[in-house]
Amino acid sequence: MKMNKPISHHLTDQDLLDYSTGKLEESFALAAAVHVSVCDQCRATLDSFDAIGGTVLENSSHQEMSQGSFDKTMALISALPSTKVTRKEPSNLPDALAGYIGKSLDDIKWTPIGMGVKQKILHTGDTGTARMLYIPAGTAVPDHGHKGREWTLVLQGAFFDETGHFGPGDIEIADPTVEHTPTAAAGDACICLAVTDAPLRFSGILHRLVQPLLRI
Repeated sequence: MKMNKPISHHLTDQDLLDYSTGKLEESFALAAAVHVSVCDQCRATLDSFDAIGGTVLENSSHQEMSQGSFDKTMALISALPSTKVTRKEPSNLPDALAGYIGKSLDDIKWTPIGMGVKQKILHTGDTGTARMLYIPAGTAVPDHGHKGREWTLVLQGAFFDETGHFGPGDIEIADPTVEHTPTAAAGDACICLAVTDAPLRFSGILHRLVQPLLRI
């Protein structure tokens, strides 16, 4: 990810606190991890939450472990299959995202979904959906609202909508109060990570008909 200007759209303190305490689903935790890896402001806030959490644990009352628990834990570790350690190839992506798509955006195997827009659904273990989106410059995503949360994190290029302009590293947080028509800005194609916990609410009947097929 190449940052051409300072990041101006961030996660909220509550979102960062939920990430720090492990309350975010995998898909949203992925978006948070990628954003924090490139955003100094949010990383500093997260570090402060982590430090507070560590202090709380240190000052909590101690609980006695059951007899033999240490030996049982070590036995479970010993029973795990051995893994071969391989040298990690360099990546131009944040580590959190590279684990899902490879070392480069060029590694993504896109699926066309219309109007030049392409997507790649990522495999996460929660009820949310995480997908990579490729939107050609100047192309508008159909007008839609939201039945739940949608976080959109820009990795390359930029997009704009009724709420503002979003460049690399920026994250847009949308909820059921937001209806918009995201449009990729001029220049490079806009590539972003979008995570949702409920289907989008499209205005057009055609988009509603194909929505189940595209898993949007």
